[in-house]
Amino acid sequence: MEAAMRKWLPLFAACLGTLMLLIDVTIVYVALPDIAADLGTGLSGLQWIVDGYALALAALLLVLGAVADRLGAKTVYLAGLAVFALASLACGAAGSAAILVLARVIQGVGGAAMFATTLSLLHATYTGRDRGIAFGAWGAVSGAAAGIGVVAGGALTDLLSWRWIFYVNLPIAAVAIALSAMAFPAPRRHPARGLDLPGMLTFAAAATCVTFGIIRGGEHGWSDAGTLTAFGSGLLAAAAFVLIEFRSAAAMFPMPLLRNRSFSATLIAAAGQTFAGFSATPLLSLWLQQELHLSPLHAGLAMLPMAATAFVVSTLTGRLLHDAPAAWTVGAGLVVIGAGTGLFTLIDAGSPWTAILPGFIVLGIGVGINAPALVSTGMAAVSPQQGGIAAGAVNTARQLGLALGIAVLGTVFHHIAGDRPSLATFADGLDAAVLIAAAVGISFGLTAFALYRQRLSELPESRPASTLVG
Repeated sequence: MEAAMRKWLPLFAACLGTLMLLIDVTIVYVALPDIAADLGTGLSGLQWIVDGYALALAALLLVLGAVADRLGAKTVYLAGLAVFALASLACGAAGSAAILVLARVIQGVGGAAMFATTLSLLHATYTGRDRGIAFGAWGAVSGAAAGIGVVAGGALTDLLSWRWIFYVNLPIAAVAIALSAMAFPAPRRHPARGLDLPGMLTFAAAATCVTFGIIRGGEHGWSDAGTLTAFGSGLLAAAAFVLIEFRSAAAMFPMPLLRNRSFSATLIAAAGQTFAGFSATPLLSLWLQQELHLSPLHAGLAMLPMAATAFVVSTLTGRLLHDAPAAWTVGAGLVVIGAGTGLFTLIDAGSPWTAILPGFIVLGIGVGINAPALVSTGMAAVSPQQGGIAAGAVNTARQLGLALGIAVLGTVFHHIAGDRPSLATFADGLDAAVLIAAAVGISFGLTAFALYRQRLSELPESRPASTLVG
């Protein structure tokens, strides 16, 4: 028994950190109304409280993976846990929305360091069948995080206060640090690999400027000088990023990978999954609490069916769909996600909370089909030597899709519903926002489906079907 516990201690340490960082994506959703009331912030402030974390994750995942190669995954993972814990303390103690946003960004830095290293740690620690078990457990924890986050956020906000959704990370991080320091072997370092700091800075600038432009445009208008400056700066930063990546000897993201249709399709699907499937959740949380007057805990429980359905579907169909072409799992699964989000248009001014159930159930079916195949499909589309970059790029696309989705949907909602929405205008704004999310899911899903199928038709006929990505 003691030997078995010692054997799986590294897995527990890695899963604990992963669960904590992914829970913090959704744990804040049901606390948004209380945060708004306590800190006196409006919709744009709430958008940045969510987006600051997602943007930091998206901007730093790939570059911190490269840092981990140089300094060792264990070193970077432990540093990430420490930064995450300190930032969580600052989040909980924040006296203004601006301080909370800044603390959330720093929290995202720590989360990116953890997210970029957990799979590397597990890969280095386990071999053979044990490695498969470890990766399966890590995947299950990752999938469960969204559902746990909304319920835990509701319970802590109800029983204590919104500040405890951040304070709860402190004892968890302390345990994770102690276990990780003891369980993982000494870090392996590869100091020869360079760091793409210019690429990191231009990518982060592009993502932040575009997101800022979207949110500011909703508040001040699309012809506002600040809005246009943000978009212009974002485009220049994006162009600089592409140029740097083509010329860099240690590119954060090798641009030639985009010529691979299967890999490009996976990035499109990853961004579309979070945009279509999760970006409307903060608005739904506000509707449940501000308009229907549900408690934070009840709002969290009302949103749980999506995660529960996704878990059941992925469990029941995992083996059945393991060898299915990615066009059907990733591409068609994203279409189902878009269709499920579209069902939220059933909500009107007189709807009870149960109006969200059809959307969440169909959405959960789509996520259960789509999500398990995303990273593995991206990694299978490239050479084994590029597997780490591929996995990091897919997770980056997910976080970027979430950040942009929250900005876009919040802006659309604000444009229609205004600063102080009534029950009717809230429903109108929500309908417009979820229709955009649904359109993104369906169109991105169909695009990915077509790219996978096109790639499939280009492969030699003699190649075994089980090896085909598309």
